[in-house]
Amino acid sequence: MPLRDRAAGAVIAGAAGALTWVAWPLVPFTARLLPDALPAGRLLAGAVLAVVVVGAWKTWRRQKGPVWLGWLILGAWGAAAAVVAGMVAVVWLLLGSPGLEVPERLSPQNLDAIATRAFAVVAGLGAVAALVISYRRQRLTEKAEERENTRLFTERFEGASEKLGSEHAAVRLAGVHALAHLADDAPTQQLRQMCIDVLCAYLRMPYDPEPGPLPEDATDEQRAEHQKRSLEFAAFREVRHTIIRTITTRLREDAPVSWQGCDFDFTGTVFDGGDFTRAHFTTGTVDFTRAHFTTGVVDFSGAEFSGGTVDFTRAKFTGSTVNFVGAQFTGSTVNFFGAEFTGGTVNFVGAQFTGGTVNFTDAKFTDGRVDFAGLLSASGTCPQGLREAAAKAKPGVLQLPPQWRPSSAD
Repeated sequence: MPLRDRAAGAVIAGAAGALTWVAWPLVPFTARLLPDALPAGRLLAGAVLAVVVVGAWKTWRRQKGPVWLGWLILGAWGAAAAVVAGMVAVVWLLLGSPGLEVPERLSPQNLDAIATRAFAVVAGLGAVAALVISYRRQRLTEKAEERENTRLFTERFEGASEKLGSEHAAVRLAGVHALAHLADDAPTQQLRQMCIDVLCAYLRMPYDPEPGPLPEDATDEQRAEHQKRSLEFAAFREVRHTIIRTITTRLREDAPVSWQGCDFDFTGTVFDGGDFTRAHFTTGTVDFTRAHFTTGVVDFSGAEFSGGTVDFTRAKFTGSTVNFVGAQFTGSTVNFFGAEFTGGTVNFVGAQFTGGTVNFTDAKFTDGRVDFAGLLSASGTCPQGLREAAAKAKPGVLQLPPQWRPSSAD
């Protein structure tokens, strides 16, 4: 049955019920005309109940998908009737519960009053039905717009993802920016996360190291091949670093569109540089598990870890400079469990550990320099497991403030 016909049927049924309710004096007046032995009230109540039950059962049998508009209208009428009945009951109680006088006969004035009240109630019910129909139409319009927005989003997503898979670096860079803007415009958090997942997946792709220097006796063919590989590497690295900058820009406090609260999966990613300065890791999960920091500078200077989880479990620091200078650890969980520091420099100078949980249990310090002291020592509570790791570290690798050294432990 079309929506318009169902609504019309509901309105007619409700109007008929309203007229019956408003014209209550006619019921006892008519009942007096019946024989005394006939239980008119019980018969009338039973008939009304049977009609309601049968109608509800048939409607339920036909019901498929969204709620039938007629039920919404009847529900709205029921709510309105309940409010009016409650108000009448309160007034009736305040007036001392006066009795109900049943007229012996209906005068023209009684009939005129009944008709007036009937038209008023029917008009009110019609207004309620119109509001329900208008609301339902608005909801259907919004759902249609939502489906259209999702369709357009999917088309843009597919186009941006194809660009990110191009063999040309310039096209891949265009794909990065297209996905970033698409994430900014995403109508839901789930769709935004989908764009972020693609960007992070690109960073997790296998990453060949930069070609080493050529031998002095290299042939022209070898030099040409080396130059080609170097250019490909530089282009690939530029796309990767652009993704990192794009993510960081949206994790800063002054970001026009914030990606805080989203998840970032850098599991196993090779980092040969990257700018995370002033990023705010406040909610969500940022996963650097088994990430490999090989060369270049990866900068977390001024970053704030105040919520969510940041995981460096079994990450490897082998040759890069990783800066946590002035970083603030105030309320998040940052896990360096089993991390390996075998080269390069990891700098925690000026970092503040004032809350949350920072865990270095089973971390290994065998080479390079990991500095918590420097000119401006790290402050606050010593991270968990750091003293124990320091006791096993190679001499000169791990630099701790005096109050954190194993000899000062309680």
